[in-house]
Amino acid sequence: MGFWAYMLRCADESYYVGHTDNLEQRVGAHHAGTLGGYTTTRRPGALGWSQEFFTREEALAAERQVKGWSRAKKDALIRGDWKQIQRLAWGSRNPLPERLR
Repeated sequence: MGFWAYMLRCADESYYVGHTDNLEQRVGAHHAGTLGGYTTTRRPGALGWSQEFFTREEALAAERQVKGWSRAKKDALIRGDWKQIQRLAWGSRNPLPERLR
């Protein structure tokens, strides 16, 4: 059994980031509104991103990392745009090294 970190795009265009050991069931519960909390009133639309991990600790660490990201980085993650994620990680004050451009 694996563990998942995931990100949902909600009806109000906000993002919800979480982790679970059963992605399909958890997304269904978010859609049904049975979990309470953040997604209950925002009704998630689409699963924007998910990644499987071997341990719950790894999935939780990924959840915490993505939760701390800017909206621009989350948007890039959904698109799978790793170059843009790297650019955003370097920030505007630190130019991206030539090898990463």
